[in-house]
Amino acid sequence: VFHGRILARRVVGRETRYEVAVEARYRQRFPLVAREYLWVPNTCGCPPLLEGGEYVLMARRHVNHEHTLNRILLQRDGYARPWTAREARLVREAARHC
Repeated sequence: VFHGRILARRVVGRETRYEVAVEARYRQRFPLVAREYLWVPNTCGCPPLLEGGEYVLMARRHVNHEHTLNRILLQRDGYARPWTAREARLVREAARHC
């Protein structure tokens, strides 16, 4: 779970790739760097992430069977909410209990 700002959006094949500036990390099960690519397995714009927008994102690490692909994946029904101070507070509190 992290707070990120969308820098760019690009459709690659049947997926959408977002370049994200990681602003804060709330729950970290795998390492994140300051800029990451976030992949969404569709091109329809679901969930709707706007360039320049800030979001609280709950993504998962996706590694294929051959271990040649290691990326951050946000599923269509994944958690992606516009960032607000209230949302950040709720996520911080939940991270302490999980």
